[in-house]
Amino acid sequence: MSQELFVVNNTWMMVSIFLVFAMHLGFATLESGLARSKNTVNILFKNSMILPLGLITYAFWGFSMMYPGAAFEGGFFGFSGFGIPMPEGGETSAYNEGYTFWTDFLFQGMFAATAATIVSGAVAERVKLSSFMIFSLLFVGICYPIVGMWKWGGGFLNALEVPFYDFAGSTLVHSVGGWGALAGILLIGPRIGKFVDGKVKPIPGHSLPLATIGVFILWLGWFGFNGGSVLSADPGAVSRVLVMTSLAAAAGAIGGCFLALILFKSSDLTMVLNGILAGLVGITAGADQMGVVDSIVIGLVSGALVVLGVSLFDKLKLDDPVGALSVHLICGIWGTLAVGLFGSLAGVDQFISQAIGVGVVGAFSFVFAIVVWYVLKVTMGVRVSEREEIEGLDMHEHKMHAYPDINAPGYEMSLLENQPVTTDSRKKAAATV
Repeated sequence: MSQELFVVNNTWMMVSIFLVFAMHLGFATLESGLARSKNTVNILFKNSMILPLGLITYAFWGFSMMYPGAAFEGGFFGFSGFGIPMPEGGETSAYNEGYTFWTDFLFQGMFAATAATIVSGAVAERVKLSSFMIFSLLFVGICYPIVGMWKWGGGFLNALEVPFYDFAGSTLVHSVGGWGALAGILLIGPRIGKFVDGKVKPIPGHSLPLATIGVFILWLGWFGFNGGSVLSADPGAVSRVLVMTSLAAAAGAIGGCFLALILFKSSDLTMVLNGILAGLVGITAGADQMGVVDSIVIGLVSGALVVLGVSLFDKLKLDDPVGALSVHLICGIWGTLAVGLFGSLAGVDQFISQAIGVGVVGAFSFVFAIVVWYVLKVTMGVRVSEREEIEGLDMHEHKMHAYPDINAPGYEMSLLENQPVTTDSRKKAAATV
């Protein structure tokens, strides 16, 4: 390979890293928009900490667990040692024709934190900050690298007679996060006032503009999430993946929009937004294997599944403020199975392998998550007090508001006396200016 082509490949991979990085802003904006204003700082704080925790744990041991080397191929677990020591030739094409060792680490590290970000929105508005951060550390640091190794690190799912296929992570990223979210919802319980006298009470988010901005940032980031998973700048492969990704997202929006209109007699923006994300999640497992019609069908079904999923989870009294279970769990499973139904890999044997992958990854992720959540529940607790939940996590967990009312009595504080500024003191201060 020429040096010029190697540079082009590595540059595209770095651009993809930037795009996946932006997805964390998208998640933060989407989740905060779909939650109440009194919990905005809490959600932004969690999303701001998940990525740093994910990168650090991935550097210390996660990368070595997920990619332990040839000695662990076909296995269930591997570990090549602590840290990220660069191998000989790691900064050249001797490591890989598409990217350097450092690019490889950072691209995979950006993926790692996404799984815990999915959990954040699902348990929003009632989970203890300390408990959530500990859960995220363990989930990103242990669970995700293990299941990722099973396929991407050469583990047993990759060694099946017909290898399990998950191009960019419908199962290994999205449904893993969905299973972690389901375990958390089961053990933490619904928000106060969500289910009253057997009826579902809607608790609308405080900013649909923020949620909309978040979804479009995520769609933009998905060009790196899926496009970067080509692992090179191959023009044909990258452009194909980007087209199929966008078609599925568009179809997801249409599927969510029209089914919501039929069932609820409403043009529901939240269903369109989650329909877009559903299409993106659904196509992620096989974006490089699908054609135009395949991608559109996968997206349409994904969008419809989101609407049905939200209704189902409400009936089951599983409180998910942002629809994470419907988007990431249900559509992650659907998208993975769809690889055996559509595209160039379609076939009975492939479908069976896809089902095996969905089953074992789901079982391990859910059991791991429920054990961690349970231990946290019986030791330090996982839910804030009733008063904290009603008044909002922002003031109780962070001592600040996302949207302080500067006109409220007592908001301004005297710098000299650290006392609330009265109307008279404001007039006196104004007179001295």
